[in-house]
Amino acid sequence: MKLPRFFPVRQSFPRPRVDDITDRVQAELERVIPVERTPQGAQIGITVGSRGIANIAEITRAAVDFFRSRGAEPFIIPSMGSHGGATAEGQAHLLAHYGVTEEGVGAPVRAAMETEQQGTTAEGVEVYLAKTAVEADGVLLLNRVKPHTDYKGPIESGLAKICAIGLGKLDGATEYHSRVFDIGLGDAIRSAAGLIVSGGKIVGGLAILENAYHDTADLIGVSVDGFFEQEAEILKTAFSLMGRLPLMEFDVLYCRRLGKNISGAGMDTNIIGRRVYGYTPGTPWMEGMPAITRICLSDISDESDGNAVGMGLAEYITRRFRDKIDHAVTNLNCMTANSPAGGRMPIVVEDDRELLEAGIRTSPRR
Repeated sequence: MKLPRFFPVRQSFPRPRVDDITDRVQAELERVIPVERTPQGAQIGITVGSRGIANIAEITRAAVDFFRSRGAEPFIIPSMGSHGGATAEGQAHLLAHYGVTEEGVGAPVRAAMETEQQGTTAEGVEVYLAKTAVEADGVLLLNRVKPHTDYKGPIESGLAKICAIGLGKLDGATEYHSRVFDIGLGDAIRSAAGLIVSGGKIVGGLAILENAYHDTADLIGVSVDGFFEQEAEILKTAFSLMGRLPLMEFDVLYCRRLGKNISGAGMDTNIIGRRVYGYTPGTPWMEGMPAITRICLSDISDESDGNAVGMGLAEYITRRFRDKIDHAVTNLNCMTANSPAGGRMPIVVEDDRELLEAGIRTSPRR
């Protein structure tokens, strides 16, 4: 097949950036966390998730240094639900990909998976909290705030999510995702996070914003009072900074890498216009998103450790992609999230050239 001509396209997006990450973290945490919440010797857990967040090791170390400056004893809680194969070793390994180790950030990583049930919300959601968080004197919710890949609402992916699903480990992730069939995942997360925050364990939050170039665009401290209202305002800014494809209609989208470090759905559904709970090729899952007929995946990111969640959003993958899939890890993630479609196997072709040919051959004729 003779491939069509290719042309490079350059896009430009707003690019605000934080010049001094350490100073900003220190100032924001000083602003929102009262001194009395961090007494001498207090054990303070800091959440770190499984996403690839720019400067995450530097941001985490700055938070560690802040608590040490107050005489507290900070530690890291891997907060990623079922990711990393739902094992302590797997979750610690994911953090090590990003330089979040005891040596890298100056604080121990406590990766145990045990949880304790905290009660049941008014909506009937059973709430779980990592035992490491229960035993701590306080917890800082640190995470990137961004649009969620599965649902829309005033609060999507960010501090409330890492509070509920991240600190809930496998038990919490399973419970909250199971509510997709009744009250919905977003409401389940909000309900669970509300109970945890009201319980007094959370000392505050640090919201990370990224621009479309994956720079750290802003770092915003969030106080416990009015916690969710503050996160809702931060999400509005995140929407304005989000990258977008240059067209609204595509025959073929070639994706160089899929990865859990890139998006919870492997590819950001807000960008590609498809969702893991089902899609029709060429029809966006929400108004204002692009319509794509065929998606072709070339590879899995190394940071994903074989987790191919999201491949079910594509029509074609390469043999290289297929050989990197860890089906046990992928299956666990899909089943925990109640989205088995995300793990469906696309058609496998030999290499990138065949990948493009397959996409073009099975696209509408113009």
